[in-house]
Amino acid sequence: MEENRNIRDKIRGAFHGYGNNIRQRLDSFRAMNGTDKRRYITDLLLNNAMFIIITLSVIIIAIIEPSFLSVASIVNIVSLTASRLPIALGIAGAIVLTGTDISAGRAVGLTACITASLLQRAGYAGKMFAGIGPLAIPLVILAVCAVGAIIGFVNGFFVAKFKLHPFIVTLSTQLIIYGIVLLYLQIGGNGGQTLSGLDPSYLDFVSGTLFRIGGISVPKYVLYAVILTVLMWVVWNKTVFGKNMFAVGANEEAARVSGVNVFKTVVGVFVLAGITYGFTGFIEGARIGSAASYTGLNYESDAIASCVIGGVSFVGGTGKIGGIVIGVLLLQIIFVGLNFLSVDQNLLYIIKGLIILLACAVDMRKYLKRR
Repeated sequence: MEENRNIRDKIRGAFHGYGNNIRQRLDSFRAMNGTDKRRYITDLLLNNAMFIIITLSVIIIAIIEPSFLSVASIVNIVSLTASRLPIALGIAGAIVLTGTDISAGRAVGLTACITASLLQRAGYAGKMFAGIGPLAIPLVILAVCAVGAIIGFVNGFFVAKFKLHPFIVTLSTQLIIYGIVLLYLQIGGNGGQTLSGLDPSYLDFVSGTLFRIGGISVPKYVLYAVILTVLMWVVWNKTVFGKNMFAVGANEEAARVSGVNVFKTVVGVFVLAGITYGFTGFIEGARIGSAASYTGLNYESDAIASCVIGGVSFVGGTGKIGGIVIGVLLLQIIFVGLNFLSVDQNLLYIIKGLIILLACAVDMRKYLKRR
């Protein structure tokens, strides 16, 4: 009883604090003159333009197509969010360092192909490695995360050691990884074909039913995404490495003078990102039910857009895990909504590009205003 009372008191205290904060903001707004009020409202609208646009879009889509808000649709949105969240959590670290990682999608494709090749069911006619049965799932997870970590190490090493821009480095590794994928799919007489015939235990481990809502199955990888999100939150907010990452992103020279090992921090951020790409590849193989040379194509563009929408700034040193989750969720809501409206799939590329451009413009405006 005492413990429950303490929890209730904490909740009341939190709401009381939020209420006081809102009241203080309203009092400050009332004290402004007409010009300051207009400027405040304009800044508020511009700084939250992406959230406002996406929210209005969702409302319009729901009005036009009410089934958009059905249980099946909501579960689908949550599932898609969970599948794209790991890669966004990884790439966000590179953005915090004022960089990016455009090799992320190809890294997902490579690790998805490796996963699929190692977890094809025994006796499958098109099995790549006919001499071995499906490997243990934990072993495969470690293997593909290790592959992702190696990719991240290469990216981080060239960025930190030679001061190359992350765009140039990851553009190079993107091409290298794609070449490796094409060569890998030629192994064992596979002839570059799609890897399918996956073992049921793998499919169930990833896409099996976690629980049901209204008869609609929620896949297990939603739970894995939640666990990974919590772990990344701890890394970003409760470790020295996380503090160093933000310090380097905000001002590399100041961080170096303060005793931060910039080289290790940059390499560590990219290695951690690579691990998340490997885990994303592991999930994608089972979620899609196969893996091919095109798996992971343009995944990095969705991840970058999600991060910027969620407040991870390209000017460096700014970002929150919660913002990334919201960014991924909002982007998937938009894409699912557009599918409900039967929008041409080819237009989605244009829409993604516009979202990234607008989000970056808003982000830069915030930065210039702070200066």
